[in-house]
Amino acid sequence: MPPADPLPLAQALIRCRSVTPADDGALAALEAALAPLGFACTRLRFGETENLFARRGTEGPHLCLAGHTDVVPPGEGWRHDPFAAVVEEGVLYGRGAVDMKGGVAAFAAAVTAPQARGSLSFLITGDEEGDAKDGTVRVLEWMAANGHTPDMALVGEPTSKARLGDTIKIGRRGSITAYLTVFGTQGHVAYPARCDNPVHRLVRVLHRLTAAPLDEGTEWFEPSSLQVTTVDVGNPTTNLVPAEARATLNIRFNNRHSAASLERWIRDALEAEAPRHEARFSCSGEAFLTEPGPFVEALQRAVERVTGQAATLDTGGGTSDARFITRYCPVAELGAVGTTMHQRDECTPVAELRDLAALYAAVIAECLG
Repeated sequence: MPPADPLPLAQALIRCRSVTPADDGALAALEAALAPLGFACTRLRFGETENLFARRGTEGPHLCLAGHTDVVPPGEGWRHDPFAAVVEEGVLYGRGAVDMKGGVAAFAAAVTAPQARGSLSFLITGDEEGDAKDGTVRVLEWMAANGHTPDMALVGEPTSKARLGDTIKIGRRGSITAYLTVFGTQGHVAYPARCDNPVHRLVRVLHRLTAAPLDEGTEWFEPSSLQVTTVDVGNPTTNLVPAEARATLNIRFNNRHSAASLERWIRDALEAEAPRHEARFSCSGEAFLTEPGPFVEALQRAVERVTGQAATLDTGGGTSDARFITRYCPVAELGAVGTTMHQRDECTPVAELRDLAALYAAVIAECLG
């Protein structure tokens, strides 16, 4: 049985102004599509975030389809109302057409026919584009507490680069941000012996951190990257040594590192060059990798069956909610061509949206056939 047409649901979702953390009826539209197909739907609200968990079947294996219905603000200058879901010359325009209301609609279209065995579930959040604190993280905790931990999960992020299915993400780099403040002794520049210049100390700290690459990459990951994003002193006086200097840096790191190991490395540099300092760290996700195996191979077979091409396995890009799901089960990402995501005039060809539904139906057949 071929999948249903995902276009009507995609349009209904886009017409919901679900800019994070608003829902504006998006999850109700999805629930209305899933409930008649035999899915037991549970709405879960944590903080200001609305989430939906829906499951059909009680036995294993259990495949979870994960995604989000929240979107980033549209901005100005669109050729069509970003929430009108206009189709023009075979192209669907609207905020979320690619990231990722189109993907959610394709998921729903793909499950029209019951799976041959096991269980299918949807984990759909309204918090992916926001702080990601009350969405997938909290739903996964609820799932684990209520006997719904999946055996594998597919996130429908727009991972394809040029053609549908050309890229499957099997991991993501981690991300840590460090906020550094170095303290010195203020004084007149003509009397350096009476001063302790924090700018000089901060420069030496940053040199230690940037003088050599963190690593040369791994089989599946590119080299880790440290980028200094700002250096701030705020001193308008040319003959005054300031009392403090600040810098912020971000590291996108592969699985040779952890947030804890990188924090220790940065602190060692600070202690060596700037004994008087403060440091604050924020990690949005650890690096993770789903090693190629039966699940990834099933995704590759589905791509080849539907598109006739071999998918590249990749770990690039930013973070996604897959970083939370990996704590519970193998996870990969496969979705639409992402060239217009978060852009003005975000759009997807309707034919490609329908092909995406067919691709997801093939994934379900490979995993639960």
